[in-house]
Amino acid sequence: MPGADHAMTALAAVLKQRIDATGPISIADYMTECLMHPTHGYYTTRDPFGKTGDFVTAPEISQMFGEVLGLAIAQSWIDQGAPKPFYLVELGPGRGTCMADILRATKNVPGFHDAASVQLVEASPTLRKIQSDTISHPATHHDRIEDIPEGPIFLIANEFLDALPIRQFQSSGDHWHERMIGVKDGAFVFGLSKPIDILAHRKGNTTDGDIVEVSPAAAAIASRIGARIAKDKGVAIFIDYGDWRSLGDTLQALRSHQPEDIFANPGKADLTAHVDFEALNKAAHPALTSPMIPQGVLLERLGITARAQALAKVLSGETLEAHIAAHRRLTHPEEMGTLFKALAIYPPDLPAPPGFESL
Repeated sequence: MPGADHAMTALAAVLKQRIDATGPISIADYMTECLMHPTHGYYTTRDPFGKTGDFVTAPEISQMFGEVLGLAIAQSWIDQGAPKPFYLVELGPGRGTCMADILRATKNVPGFHDAASVQLVEASPTLRKIQSDTISHPATHHDRIEDIPEGPIFLIANEFLDALPIRQFQSSGDHWHERMIGVKDGAFVFGLSKPIDILAHRKGNTTDGDIVEVSPAAAAIASRIGARIAKDKGVAIFIDYGDWRSLGDTLQALRSHQPEDIFANPGKADLTAHVDFEALNKAAHPALTSPMIPQGVLLERLGITARAQALAKVLSGETLEAHIAAHRRLTHPEEMGTLFKALAIYPPDLPAPPGFESL
């Protein structure tokens, strides 16, 4: 696949020097550097959210998203015997909007706030400061989920897994080749590794030339959370764009709300890939996982339309129109309603959280 010769960012120069010195790097290495490089990384140097950023997440579209999910988490906490204390966790909290909405929606749930210790897993110093300003409740920041103290965790992760590094493998006969990134004539290019024996379980549902994406980091997180919830109780709700099983190249770059070549501006564009929910499901054992459901279906089950109607009663004009559009954007199949999927992890001997029950 041809590379693209673009004006060089500071990080592009760093990566090209590294490749020249030590050879091609994996897509996972490229993503990690582009997103989290200490001085040139996308997340370490900016606030990427909202109209002035590069993308808008569901909590920024409407307060209703965090509100209905917060009440679902609170109900799950009640269904599990209202353990106290417990950890109310968000992975990749963005600007803190979702957690602020969760806390506001649950403030009248008896005992919930008294028992809750808010824990935010966030690597970006820029976003940590914004989150602290947004969330009025005391909150503790962590670099990794392993740093959260032992005990029940009630966790949400919205558009978190899609930014974790992926590896890509291309099928060829009985083998797979990893897609690597090298440099040719001064430009980044894709290449293939030597044949490797991996992904044997995908041979039956792929053909020569197919690309499968694997996120070791996402599977590791699901495994840790699943083991912890099976042991200590709690629930985890993951919402992201993706599907049940990875197939095809979904790696994309987004800058100023527009897609661009992933090599165009390393460190200045967001890089994401679709989430493989089947891999999450397998990794979460021994905890149970819900069926994967579309975001729109989940939000409707949680009562977002009734909430939208209640809020609409005091709105008019352009504000009302924006509110109606936000509801549509979150739930409609042609917008975020179907593209985004949801999966819950919960203890083996307890009920699934609201909205995730099998029909």
